[in-house]
Amino acid sequence: MFVAVNPFILLLRKRPRYGVRAALALVTGLVAAQFVVADASASSLTVLMGDDLAAHSEFVQHLRTGQEPGGRFELVRLSPSGVGGQQTAEAASTEPERVANAGVRTRGLRSPPVDMGLTLAVGVPAARAALDRPGQQPLVLAMLSRLDYETLRASSPALRRGDRPVGVLLRDPAMADQLALVGAVLPQKHRIGVVATPESEPLVRELQRAAQGATPAWDVQVEYAPDARSLASALHLVVPRSDALMVLPDQIGDSQAATLAVLRAGAGAGLPVFGASEGLVRSGGLAAAVSTPAQLARQARLLGQKLAGASGGPLVEAATPATVRVNMTVARGLGLRLPEERELTERLTVTR
Repeated sequence: MFVAVNPFILLLRKRPRYGVRAALALVTGLVAAQFVVADASASSLTVLMGDDLAAHSEFVQHLRTGQEPGGRFELVRLSPSGVGGQQTAEAASTEPERVANAGVRTRGLRSPPVDMGLTLAVGVPAARAALDRPGQQPLVLAMLSRLDYETLRASSPALRRGDRPVGVLLRDPAMADQLALVGAVLPQKHRIGVVATPESEPLVRELQRAAQGATPAWDVQVEYAPDARSLASALHLVVPRSDALMVLPDQIGDSQAATLAVLRAGAGAGLPVFGASEGLVRSGGLAAAVSTPAQLARQARLLGQKLAGASGGPLVEAATPATVRVNMTVARGLGLRLPEERELTERLTVTR
């Protein structure tokens, strides 16, 4: 009688220990590989913070909660005094934080570990400290205005050298997005008036480029106010030539008194006022395209991923507006019937 025998069964019968060892080795290798993959996918994030502004603190909190499982999150608080401070540990929900003295940042801060994935500086003081620190790891400078970035670029050789991957996330939306909002609210208008300071020239140029590239193109009316006393005369010139006013994120937009002067001029002439902050809308502006700290935190992480393998000059991104804010009381006073904020936000997203 002929009996078929599987040679693999004979092999296992003759060398059972070899089969067990092979299986154990295979399982051990798979487990080790899983740990390697998990370790490779885990991200390391060091956040430098040099102030306690509410928006910056909220931004950092969203960075922390958005950290990948298994990743390392480290918050470095820079002493505002800049000299003589001590490093003290603070309690944190996931990783220890440490406080360092900005005045001795090249010595007081530990050298970043080899597996450092990304350093992220929040605000201008932290950005300056980060640019002064030696290292080649990717760096994101976040929560900066356009004018903050222009000042850093002019004063910081490290930002101009391009010897490390650097990303810059501006806290304000691009002028093209702001003009798109004005167009969605006032589709039959085409003249936008702006009062700017001499330092605001980069913003004015960006606005003019966006106006020329829009369909239809916008007619931008610009008057300059070198100081607070000349603001009234500049408004007197620009208001009659405008269908709406825009407050730029510059010295005028950062000054409550100057912003209120623009709002009063617009109200007196029956002109809507647009900007890039919720505070403007609450104070009497018609609408604003804004970016929340949560949205900016997500965009900062994505910008950090784009820096992998990047070279050359810094990669600069304007904030992508997360939502549109509208003052419905002002809209009714101007006789405007506007869509809901959600619909305007969707229109802005489609336009972009």
